Amino acid sequence: MKHQNSDILKLRTWMTSAEALRLVTHDNAQLLALSGPRNPYPGKLGVIEEGALADVLLVDGDPLANLDLIADPDKNFLVIMKDGKVYKNSLR
Repeated sequence: MKHQNSDILKLRTWMTSAEALRLVTHDNAQLLALSGPRNPYPGKLGVIEEGALADVLLVDGDPLANLDLIADPDKNFLVIMKDGKVYKNSLR
């Protein structure tokens, strides 16, 4: 099964792994914030801080060194948290 994350790997043609990850997380959050009342996420996005709508992933490995890890989230994402709710925790 192909995950949408595999499309992120195509960005390596033009940018580093760190730049690609920043683009699809922080930078996209900043772009949504510019949409004003059309923004579907009221609150701060793209940062991990108190009061922000942070989604957190714990990856089994270093995606900066090996971006391919994000292409298989079922295998490589150990913890998935969205809006403070844990959806997956393989650490237990």
